Amino acid sequence: MRIFSGIQPTGRKHLGNYIGAIREWVVAQDRGDPSIYCIVDHHAISVPYDPVELRERVYDTTAILIAAGLDPDRLVLFRQSDVHEHTELTWLLSAVTAVGELNRMHQFRDKSAAQRELVSAALLFYPVLQAADVLAYRAHEVPVGEDQREHLELMRDVARRFNARFGEDILVVPEHRIPDVGARIMDLQEPANKMSTTGGTPEGTVLVLDDPDTIEKKIKRAVTDSADPPEIVRSPDKPGVTNLIDILAVARGSTQQAIEEEMRSARGYGDLKAATATAVIEMLTPVRERYADLRGDEARLDAILAEGAEKARAMARLTLADVRAAMGFAPQS
Repeated sequence: MRIFSGIQPTGRKHLGNYIGAIREWVVAQDRGDPSIYCIVDHHAISVPYDPVELRERVYDTTAILIAAGLDPDRLVLFRQSDVHEHTELTWLLSAVTAVGELNRMHQFRDKSAAQRELVSAALLFYPVLQAADVLAYRAHEVPVGEDQREHLELMRDVARRFNARFGEDILVVPEHRIPDVGARIMDLQEPANKMSTTGGTPEGTVLVLDDPDTIEKKIKRAVTDSADPPEIVRSPDKPGVTNLIDILAVARGSTQQAIEEEMRSARGYGDLKAATATAVIEMLTPVRERYADLRGDEARLDAILAEGAEKARAMARLTLADVRAAMGFAPQS
């Protein structure tokens, strides 16, 4: 079974990225045959960006992934722009993707509404490139956050439509894998919104590389509610408390129910925040320390990404050849 997932290099990685994606990748790296993980820098240009910062963030993201526990010798880790098969397959798959489907994607509507200047065609085509990312490797499973479910369903529809038109079993229809706990970590200050380095609040966003004092301050200032007496339970009308319970459960490797039971004897929300801060610091400190050792050696990071790209191209090339032949194109020279 092949596993594929990608992560954008834009923005500094935060707790939501770590829990919803990076941590899941580490757990799954030996389950895939192989597990294939991609830093999707082509996706990053769908909105305004700084080229110098993009290059730096690729290195930042690579170092964080390895510091978190990914082992390049046990999986395929590469930079999307190093494998041209992704972009060619995107164009070929656009022939079986409806414009109406792309226009209805929530991410496109939300991000295009937020653009003050140009709304790029790249933003509209983002899900087609995402489909090519996965389908190029005939991946069976895609670990993603809850916010990517819509794009995964489109990807599955594109694969089915291609197979129905050009030949069964050319493309694998992948399944998504969404974590039971922590699939959507919310902003600590605005718990109705997802944690984000671009659309979130600075005080409500815990960064993977934050020092322990900063993490503690952010979590202890988290918004809860004014219930008297305080109720430490998961509930739709208690988004802040629910978010803290979810974070604590993941950081401890526990369950939400176990956290609720433990907190029955708590004196108030302060106990929940203190426990969450301690658990998050313990979870992230080893990553931050390893990152410091890795980030300074860009030559090593480049070598890791280049080796991964060679492995990725070997797989993607075979899929692209089959797609080209099925669609009537001559073999590549």
